[in-house]
Amino acid sequence: MTIYADGQDKDGRLTGRHVLAILLLFFAVVGTVDFVMVRYALLTFRGEVQDNPYEAGLAFNREIDAAQAQAARNWRVEGVVRRTDGGRAELDLSAQDARGEPISGLTITGGLAAPADKRLDRPFAFEEARLGFFVGTVDAPAGQWDLNIELSRDGERLFRSHNRITLR
Repeated sequence: MTIYADGQDKDGRLTGRHVLAILLLFFAVVGTVDFVMVRYALLTFRGEVQDNPYEAGLAFNREIDAAQAQAARNWRVEGVVRRTDGGRAELDLSAQDARGEPISGLTITGGLAAPADKRLDRPFAFEEARLGFFVGTVDAPAGQWDLNIELSRDGERLFRSHNRITLR
């Protein structure tokens, strides 16, 4: 039996074997394409921006209380991000209380978060340069970043800031 390109034998009939072969080939191609697409999707972006989104949702009321306490402190925290001569991003941060006095003894944590991929996040290494003035540096390429800063003392978060910036 000779099978031609159009799926028919030499008599021009489409047989059950031909239909079975066509169906199996069709589903094999669809399955292979699905497998490849899912694999590349999982390798390039896992779709999460929080490590534990469920727990973060449960902590929402605590976040509201912390934001109200932060507003009641009336602190003034200002920061400037600039490029150093070595190409690193440097954050100069000043913190003042409600009376305008510099705040010292704080632990500063934070960094640059990539808006679309948590794997690209870059934490700052902070040090207190003088009373109420902190400097942090990080290697980060140009582009849009979320600047996240937290000021805490004795393990209690006292101030939190989240801003979208553009590094050049």
